[in-house]
Amino acid sequence: MTEIATSPAQELTELALRVREHIIGMSTEGGCFIGASLSCADLIVYLYKEVLSVSPDRVGDPNRDYLLLSKGHDVPALYGTLAELGFMDRERLKNHLKTSDSIYWHPNRNVAGIEFHSGSLGHLLSVAIGIALDIKMRNGSNRVFVILGDGELNEGTIWEGLLVASALKLDNLIAIVDRNEFQANIRTEELIPLEPLEPKFRAFGAEVKTVDGHDFASLREGFANIPYAPGKPTAIIAKTVRGKGLPSIERRADRWFVNFNKDEIAMLLQELHGTAKATLTSETLMVR
Repeated sequence: MTEIATSPAQELTELALRVREHIIGMSTEGGCFIGASLSCADLIVYLYKEVLSVSPDRVGDPNRDYLLLSKGHDVPALYGTLAELGFMDRERLKNHLKTSDSIYWHPNRNVAGIEFHSGSLGHLLSVAIGIALDIKMRNGSNRVFVILGDGELNEGTIWEGLLVASALKLDNLIAIVDRNEFQANIRTEELIPLEPLEPKFRAFGAEVKTVDGHDFASLREGFANIPYAPGKPTAIIAKTVRGKGLPSIERRADRWFVNFNKDEIAMLLQELHGTAKATLTSETLMVR
């Protein structure tokens, strides 16, 4: 029997699908921030498979690349990716929100592969700057990636940090914005408008590009030649859809934090795999 080779794009797509399964699985018995986790799943999968120089046997290697999830409420996407790539056992995800483990609503360094705690928004870009500066002082070649929420850009520490990163010429620092256009239960542009984002990042000393955060070809192009300019931090704006993969909850302000029951989880998994029509409504999917 002849085996059919799997293309890199197909492998990434299948991995992202499994990560989304894990995210949905963690949206019960206490719940999780499902919409934002689904929006950055493709991005995190691509980084770990195609960009980051890190592996389960190198979590303590000082020469590894670092990924910091500053928008820590998206951690189900990171948990799912780490579990799929062997940083931890998949079965451990069943411990989500259990007091016997550290698989919680926000990143915890007790989980292998998690580089730093986060949850309070606006802080991990500054942590990333410290790591990037240390690498420069040691003449290292590794890089530091930090994923930011677009709503998180309302925090002044983000822009202060960019000024410092620019002044220190940290071209080993890559800031990635998950631009899903929502923060909590409101659209970013309805609260404190962020656009135009690209000129803002340039004004603070970064070189910037915008990519499609759900298209692996676009992500490949965006991450192909980093840093974009010697002596400058890189900023990548990844345009995404909150709730991506589940049409019934995509771009819905009321699908910020959810706690579904087991029957609802089964329905969502069917929807994810395209085996059920996207007919789930506010009445059939109750937020608790």
